[in-house]
Amino acid sequence: MRNLSVWHEAQVIDVQNITPTVREIHLQPAATESAQPGSHINVKVMIDDRPDHRSYSVVRQLDKGGLVIAVKQLPDSRGGSRYMWTLEPGARVSVTPSACDFELSYGATEYLLIAGGIGITPIFAMARALASRGEKVRMLYAARSRDELAYAEELGALLGDSVQLFTDADGTHIDIAAEIENLHAKGELYICGPLGLMEAVRGQWHKQGRAPAALHYETFGSSGRHPSGPFTVKIPRLGLEVTVPKDRSILDVLTEAGVEVLSDCRRGECGLCAMEVTAINGEIDHRDVFFSEEQHSENKQLCTCVSRVVSGSIAVDPAWKGDPELRK
Repeated sequence: MRNLSVWHEAQVIDVQNITPTVREIHLQPAATESAQPGSHINVKVMIDDRPDHRSYSVVRQLDKGGLVIAVKQLPDSRGGSRYMWTLEPGARVSVTPSACDFELSYGATEYLLIAGGIGITPIFAMARALASRGEKVRMLYAARSRDELAYAEELGALLGDSVQLFTDADGTHIDIAAEIENLHAKGELYICGPLGLMEAVRGQWHKQGRAPAALHYETFGSSGRHPSGPFTVKIPRLGLEVTVPKDRSILDVLTEAGVEVLSDCRRGECGLCAMEVTAINGEIDHRDVFFSEEQHSENKQLCTCVSRVVSGSIAVDPAWKGDPELRK
């Protein structure tokens, strides 16, 4: 896996609640850090006495190589956010050096930034970088309510009238089609947010014939259309049947059961952990952005790191790696 071979210690030097459900955690790694906009770090967490890790975007850097991340406390959490919210100043955690899979490119004619909910964390870093360089940028930021709009005041100071805020509580919503249409033909769009918002933007971008390379996105990797619940996964070829709890992924449970599954991003972006679906009893809640909407509707494959089954079971074949010849 990328960025998981080197770990070092970091100390929590401060925690601050910036909304009722979002907490900033200030870290001082033992090694000096330099994180570009869009970067993330991995943090080792303990979930039900099991070691695991979670990825968090770097919101900004502090003096002497310190980093700030922001963690949303989720009611449907698999346990990572609950653990992170227990950390207090003085606590020590293991972290990886920062890495960037959501790189900001400079020099575009215009930038459109879209953030949904906790997706603000990498987008805020990009807004700061673009504003500091005097780039032409507009930003659209949506959340459930005004008190959940983390960094809204700072964004107003940075971008002025170029940032627009939308909330479900106020009944205001982003007109995605109009916003993309208003973006300069050579402009670039960066988005991070829940799956529904991401799919709507990707669909409209494609519909308007925009260049695929000018659309950049990063997903939460866990948001779906249905609440998480337990379900059963079967691998008939191996005679294996396991239960996936609501707070664990198919990938985690199969790996624990001794099934070798390749994986990398664990956010539903790279497709490396995908498996062939051989039978379904229920509905698949596809939570990845690797497969297209058409492929999701076919239900022939799923990304085991994020996708789930709603009230039922699924049979899969871990031999699928995108090429039927690999199964021979």
